[in-house]
Formats: sequence, structure tokens, C-alpha cells
Amino acid sequence: MHVKRLTLQNFRSYINLDLKLTDKTTTLIGDNGSGKTNIIEAIIYLAFLSSHRVSQNQPLITLGKEQAVIRAEIQKEDRTLQVDLEINAQKANRAQINQNPVRSQKEILGACQVIYFSPEDLDLVRGDPGTRRDFLDRLLITRTPRTAGVISDYERVVKQRNALLKTRAPQSALVPWNEQLTKLGAELTAERIALCEALNPWVVESYANLNEVKPAKISYKSSTKNLTNNADNNRKIYSESLLEFQYQEIERGVTLIGPHRDDLLLEIGEFPAKGYASHGESWSMAIALKIGSFNLLRNEGSEPILILDDVFAELDNSRRIQLMKATQVAEQTIITAAVESDLPDGLITQRLYVYPGLVQEKANS
Repeated sequence: MHVKRLTLQNFRSYINLDLKLTDKTTTLIGDNGSGKTNIIEAIIYLAFLSSHRVSQNQPLITLGKEQAVIRAEIQKEDRTLQVDLEINAQKANRAQINQNPVRSQKEILGACQVIYFSPEDLDLVRGDPGTRRDFLDRLLITRTPRTAGVISDYERVVKQRNALLKTRAPQSALVPWNEQLTKLGAELTAERIALCEALNPWVVESYANLNEVKPAKISYKSSTKNLTNNADNNRKIYSESLLEFQYQEIERGVTLIGPHRDDLLLEIGEFPAKGYASHGESWSMAIALKIGSFNLLRNEGSEPILILDDVFAELDNSRRIQLMKATQVAEQTIITAAVESDLPDGLITQRLYVYPGLVQEKANS
């Protein structure tokens, strides 16, 4: 899979951008604030229907404009897809595939598969559980696009149920939401656990390849005991737990049961990475999570686009080498860097130079 052509209209700093990309490695070189991350943000938005930088659509639209458009020609094996996405701040986004409108923007999920790595991914190790849950859910969407509907429906149910709990609504009003909570929560938890089980060997291998002394592993950490990768089992357990915690939920006005309270446990040696890992170990764990995800998808028959956003400047040589190996097997890699000296020696890449609102093949003298 690779993006052959990317067109942006009124997206961030680009009024009009028409960019042709190689199917190998492309490096976008430009000063901080020049707009290089805006380009990869557009590709990431196509992959997940959300930005990795902001939670709302408004900042994605050029100031003074009503909508932004991302258009991509994506080569998948022997066919080309044209995906158009109109981003709106005040109404639903609209999408087209090969110029044919689709009923929901979610229908374009899977057309563009991405694994991206940036310095902010240190938060996977050091940050809050929500960061790690988001990592799992984005990988789930990449791996199985239909889970996007489960995730969004579950979030909607929790929000509505919390609103009812805050008003101390009667149990009769909660019953239909309880049923949805247990059904969707059970399915999402089963998918996350199955993902962790599949991902763990690849993370273990990727971490070991970084020449770290202690071994690493990952596992799913649920706030509810005895959950598995079987949705039916989980639904029964959640139903029992809701009865057990119903009075506490009413008192606190919040949903205490479900995958929105879970975490991804990262371990190095015998200790959790958070709070115990050194700076170097934290980098290695973050790299192992992303390269492990990349290798998992490739092993399952996918060819995700690899995006490396300003990371080489942060890494020592051994960690650079591991990322370089991934670029050599990826069908397409897109890298950003502030200066050419940040790039590893021996990197074979198309080089594009980014200036505010402009991308060109030669650097300004």
C-alpha cells in the first residue's frame, strides 16, 4: 500500500497542495512550524478519521474557510483507490471513494493503513492510561476497521449513561444503556485482549533487537477480573459487575465498569515501565510498540505506510538502525526532519523541502 498522490485544500497551512509521492521512502525536510507535520497529519486523518494532534476538526481547517478537503490516490496491490474526505467543523464529514459518495465516512476506514511514530510516543510509556487505550484502539481500527463502530458506539453509551447517573435517574432508565454497555464493552474488551496477545511476541522481539539487557512484555490490564478474548464470557462478567457496583455508581455519578477504565500494562524485567524505566528504556519500549505493531500487520498480510515524524534527531545509533530496518521492508515510508543532518547515514530517500504553504524538490539557497 502506498499513497501515490496527496491533494490538500484549506487543510491547516495549505490552501492548495498537490504532492506526488514515491512508493519507497520520502523525507519532508523543513524548519519547525513550516508545515511538514501537517502533511502527515492529513494521511493519519484518512487512516483513523481523527487527528493525532487535536480532538476537534476546527483547527484542521484554514482560518476563514468553512471546510478542508483531503484527497489521496492510494495504490493497493493492483488497483488504485481515490479517497476524498471533506472535513467540516459544524457538521458531519463527507467522503467519496472513486468519486462515489459513501453513506458514512467510516466506510473509508481501511483504505489507508498507517503506523506512525513521533517523539510524543514517549507518552505511551510515561503518560496516562488513556494514551495507551488510544494506541490499542487505533491499532484495532487499522487491523479490523469494523471495530471503529464498536468503539464510537461504546463511547456514546458511556457518555449517555454517565449523564443519567449524574441526575440520579431511576434504574429503569438505565436498563437499556446497561444492556448496550455490557454488549459493546464485552466485545471491545475481547478485541483488545486478543490484540495484546497477538502483539506481545512482536513487541518482545522488537525490544530485544534494541540490545536492551532486560526483557520486555505487554499485557492487558483490566479493572474487572477474569475477562478474556471471548465476548460472551466478558458480557456475563460485566452484567454481574454492574449489579455489584450499581450503588457506588449512583453515589459517584459515573460508570465504574467497562474498558474505558482499563490500561495496557508495559513491563521491563519484573517492573512496570511507567515509573521504573530509564529514559533509554522508555524510548526502546515506545519503538518496540510501534515497530511491533508494524510487523504484526505485515505478518497478517497488510502493508501499512510507515510514518516517522521528527524521531531520528532524538535517537542514538542503535535505535536509528532498528527504524532504518523497518523503512527497508515498508512498501512506503514518510519521514519528517528539521535538517538533513538529522537523517541516518545511508538512508535512500526522495527529499522534499517544506516551506510555509509550499513543498518543492530543491532547497532554497
